[in-house]
Amino acid sequence: MAHEFDLIARHFSRPVPARFLGVGDDCALLPVDAGRQMAVSTDLLIEGRHFFAGVDPGALGHKALAVNLSDLAAMGAQPLACVLGLALPAVDHDWLGAFADGFYAMADRASCPLVGGDTTRSVSGITLSVTVFGQVDPVRALRRSAAQAGDDIWITGSLGSADIALKLLQQALPFDASLLAATRDALERPEPPLFFAQDLAGVAHAALDISDGLLQDLGHILAASHCGAELDYDSLPVHQALRGLPAAVQEAAVLGGGDVYELCFTAAADRRETVLALARRAGVRATRIGRITQGGDMIVRRADGGVVAVPSGGFDHFG
Repeated sequence: MAHEFDLIARHFSRPVPARFLGVGDDCALLPVDAGRQMAVSTDLLIEGRHFFAGVDPGALGHKALAVNLSDLAAMGAQPLACVLGLALPAVDHDWLGAFADGFYAMADRASCPLVGGDTTRSVSGITLSVTVFGQVDPVRALRRSAAQAGDDIWITGSLGSADIALKLLQQALPFDASLLAATRDALERPEPPLFFAQDLAGVAHAALDISDGLLQDLGHILAASHCGAELDYDSLPVHQALRGLPAAVQEAAVLGGGDVYELCFTAAADRRETVLALARRAGVRATRIGRITQGGDMIVRRADGGVVAVPSGGFDHFG
């Protein structure tokens, strides 16, 4: 029979930087550089709610950490470390090994070592809780409340693919194997633009990740900053795999689809070349999609001047 501490020692006790006190004590100890503040974010992932039973465990390990790193990116924060809570109905070492490999691969790329956590037996299904710790200059930190009238609105990456993959797996769309193959990684292996986001600190004004849908999350910036927005629908970077889908399906995925884990941010119009230069250096696609306005409304316009009907909202756990 596998014991809890054997499980931890076998799968979750890889080395951490010498300046940290990590797995093995009651608490981890994390140093923070002078003049920085700690940024902390946590997320739950529940089987049947956030991921399908039978999902590839390596992909799940990757995503469990990536969705939290996306929150650090939204603040322009540098990752320090993370902790993992894991509830399992039974011990499966093959599953745990693949999960740990996916988790650690993401942690290594982000320089975000695993320094502690907890394991327990669940009544049914798998539940994951990841907390990430980062550090950021409080003066340069990106906040939702800092957008200014006249700012450009930008997003990284492309839109719609994760939502389409989810709908295909939920059988909410007619199954199309080639479409699923083209969109599934966006859902199961997101890559938040972490290093680009750190470069944006001090350049961008407001930022957040768009994990719950572009319009819903941009709405949080508008509410916090007491402003409005005009978006150019035809400028939105629609994932190329969606191009053959009906217009209504595309619109719903692009404007309201969640699980994106890209950045939406605002910056002064005179910083356009700086933003594009930083994006090129980071290997990130950055697209200007609209502007911040004085009014409190959000308007989505087409190139011909027509207005796109704004969906009622993005993802809501209790909606």
